Amino acid sequence: MTTLTIRLSDNLKSELDHLSQLEHKAASDIVRESLRRYIATEKFRSIRKKILPFAEAQGLLTDEDIFKALS
Repeated sequence: MTTLTIRLSDNLKSELDHLSQLEHKAASDIVRESLRRYIATEKFRSIRKKILPFAEAQGLLTDEDIFKALS
């Protein structure tokens, strides 16, 4: 494991500390999980952006269209 140093505003640090106390989790655990989720979301968005033209060409414009096609 490696160490990363980041700068937070006083307000954000206060909110993180408060959440840490509420959830009985270390602040670093909360930050790691948040970063994992952010990275996963960005990967999903990147993939979605690449396949969107192909889906649209097949007439798949909404989530409902996709669910219907998979059913």
